[in-house]
Amino acid sequence: MSAAESSKSMLLSALVFAVLLFDCGLFQTAVSRSVSYDSKALIIDGKRRILQSGSVHYPRTTPDVWPEIVGKAKEGGIDVIETYVFWNYHEPVKGEVYELRFTMLNIARSFEFKYYFEGRFDLIRFVKEVHKAGLFVHLRIGPYACAEWNYGGFPMWLHFIPGIQFRTKNDLFQREMERFLAKIVRMMKDANLFASQGGPIILAQVENEYGNVQAAYGADGALYVKWAAETAVSLNTSVPWVMCAQEDAPDPIINTCNGFYCDGFTPNSPTKPSMWTENYVGWFLAFGYAVPFRPVEDLAFAVARFFERGGTFQNYYMYFGGTNFGRTAGGPLVATSYDYDAPINEYGFLNQPKWGHLRDLHIAIKLCEEHLVNADATQISLGENLEAHVYYKSSDDCAAFLANYGSSSDATVDFRGKSYFLHAWSVSILPDCLNVVFNTAKVTSQTTLNDESLTRNVTMHESSLSLASWSWYKEEAGVWGNGSFEAFGLLEHINTTKDTSDFLWYTISIDVDADNKKNQNKEVGLLIGSLGHAALLFVNKQLAAFDYGNHDDASFNLSAKVEFHSGSNTVDILSMMVGLQNYGPWFDIQGAGIHSAVLAGLNDSDEDLSSAQWTYQVGLEGEYLGLQNASLANSSIWTGEGALPLNRSLTWYKTTFLAPEGNGPVSLNLSGMGKGQAWVNGQSIGRYWSQYLSPSSGCTEPCDYRGTYDASKCLKKCGQPAQTLYHIPRSWLQKSENLLVIHEELGGDPRTISVVAQIGQVICGHVTEDDLPQADTWEQGVGFASTTPELRLACETGQQIDSIRFASLGNPQGSCGALQTGTCHADVSSYLKQECVGKQTCSIPISTDTLGDPCPNLTKILAVEALCLG
Repeated sequence: MSAAESSKSMLLSALVFAVLLFDCGLFQTAVSRSVSYDSKALIIDGKRRILQSGSVHYPRTTPDVWPEIVGKAKEGGIDVIETYVFWNYHEPVKGEVYELRFTMLNIARSFEFKYYFEGRFDLIRFVKEVHKAGLFVHLRIGPYACAEWNYGGFPMWLHFIPGIQFRTKNDLFQREMERFLAKIVRMMKDANLFASQGGPIILAQVENEYGNVQAAYGADGALYVKWAAETAVSLNTSVPWVMCAQEDAPDPIINTCNGFYCDGFTPNSPTKPSMWTENYVGWFLAFGYAVPFRPVEDLAFAVARFFERGGTFQNYYMYFGGTNFGRTAGGPLVATSYDYDAPINEYGFLNQPKWGHLRDLHIAIKLCEEHLVNADATQISLGENLEAHVYYKSSDDCAAFLANYGSSSDATVDFRGKSYFLHAWSVSILPDCLNVVFNTAKVTSQTTLNDESLTRNVTMHESSLSLASWSWYKEEAGVWGNGSFEAFGLLEHINTTKDTSDFLWYTISIDVDADNKKNQNKEVGLLIGSLGHAALLFVNKQLAAFDYGNHDDASFNLSAKVEFHSGSNTVDILSMMVGLQNYGPWFDIQGAGIHSAVLAGLNDSDEDLSSAQWTYQVGLEGEYLGLQNASLANSSIWTGEGALPLNRSLTWYKTTFLAPEGNGPVSLNLSGMGKGQAWVNGQSIGRYWSQYLSPSSGCTEPCDYRGTYDASKCLKKCGQPAQTLYHIPRSWLQKSENLLVIHEELGGDPRTISVVAQIGQVICGHVTEDDLPQADTWEQGVGFASTTPELRLACETGQQIDSIRFASLGNPQGSCGALQTGTCHADVSSYLKQECVGKQTCSIPISTDTLGDPCPNLTKILAVEALCLG
């Protein structure tokens, strides 16, 4: 036996010993739980539960941040963390299985290699962090994820198995899917993470939103659904399985709802509870599009209506969105930020008032839990678009929801002999059928000012790299290495690159008759057809044109007038991907890259070059050299001599910067660059595309929350890039110098780049005398601890209130960042400074005894703007 074989044998023996310890139960100390369901709810340890859930995808942030994100979710009233499992990064190369037999012990164990569960992809560590916080987990194994994730989470090697067809009755696909499902379930069992083992996993999901595309797969689609359900159940997880957006999910699989609203959803069996697995808190961001957002009043209305009408489990997609680092973003053209307008923003800060308003909603719903899970609703009409749902525990013990689901008119309704005011498109929650503890349209939580143009000077520390020492490497257009090859016809991009790179060169030479003087310096037309996503055209190594598609239609036609000289002319086309397709029927075989090339004006008729012989090269030379790696930071490949090349395509730039002081979020401002990718200390912070502006019209800020929401209803930042700031995780930074590498594809000015550290936040409060007291001060059978409403302010951990920028009691006007005094005004800034400055949190009762009464006959408002600094 060789030394290498001996070492491998010792490693496998050690692994077997570790497995035996777990098999013997030596590390099992947690208390097991039972999880089941009935028509009303999930049942945990014999008790029906109302559960609020939030999606947090472990690879979209770094492990050091997981406890903070999960902790903020728990503080916000979340009971369950929901996450997908990302097959393509866990098994980037098809796994190999080794089996060892120990005859003396009569034991056989299999060990699998080529899997990756480290760093941001340490699934077990993530689940354990959730467990440590005391929350449950819904594990969406899929293994199809969608999630605006590259290729929907499928590994690319799967695509190249001869004869395979994804997500249908196909033995090759089903075998691989079953193997991965079993792999994840086995890992969770080995780590004692299912509820029956004392772990946090109370739900598992197989497949994902297949019902939305099933018709395209014909009869085999239904057979596939049946097989997927049977396969999942056979894995004996001891927890219920769900299928989302799957009306024909067979028993015992629970079919669940996905969408902006699910209050009208009914499961496909009277034995199953009503569950909502994706409640979209906003929408994802795409390059070239305006930034979508969802008003919290509408989101809270949707949640309240769901529970009002019998729902018992709902999940926010996303509760924390995070960042699409590297090339993880799906496509086409999904941006690097996956903020999603979630209650916790991309950088881990609370997105207020969304987080706070939903927290109060969760408190109000939890106060009704015993009524909701133990009774059926009695529906009462209160007028046009007005209704109540009442849940009775006994004849004199009930909880009620009063709803105005009209989108235009406020109303006053009579319920049980008492009048209640209902804003349009709102729900009031009465945990005792008498007192309103929460109304979805009445937001009293603080607001965080997120407009960078208004806060940048006071909340951001920006370090320009204009005087940094830059090095660069210029790539030339076209074939660059020995890996090039020739083929007749235009090859499809993805099948050629196998997603090892975003880039594929298409090169062809065109001869112009040197003896025909009239053809010298001949202007010709080139028409290039592409399936997506973008392409650069070079003629005789000079940039001639650039064109691109968009998220909804990635295809485009690039048309250019170019000049050929006599003799041989080189045409180089660089096809670019911006994330593989992640959604739709048969999305896995949707193509990309150049599909047609026509030359016009050289001869009497157009010349179709599509079937000609082309030369191909996968990737860029800089990628092949590994210029993004820290190990090449001092390589002679880089040059710093001469003038810094500006606005030049296919240029690599390198410099260093010092990490900003403090612990606040850090980002890279790339607004002055074109399109490309950035790395910090060898870690990719994602793709950027600052030159792709959204349409100049169509934005709706502020946006009326009333009426049905969709992803295009509420938009902001029209006429601007989708994203200019790119998150750099603090854990990726070194105390000494940090290496920054930029690959600029189109042309930009690296001197405009800056490192931005968030050192504070501007926060605002706006509460009136007749607002409800805080929901967390209400107790069943007691009522509110005080009938006086409060204005609460809170800074992020590590920050404190540094100053009061505005404070007025009366009828102040405007919104956060633009508050002004009204006709009635008492300056209460001195009192606010005394109570709040130097503290992380403060609470101010709206009391004229304390604050004074500048206008006795007016319902007064207290409006405050404060600056938090770390």
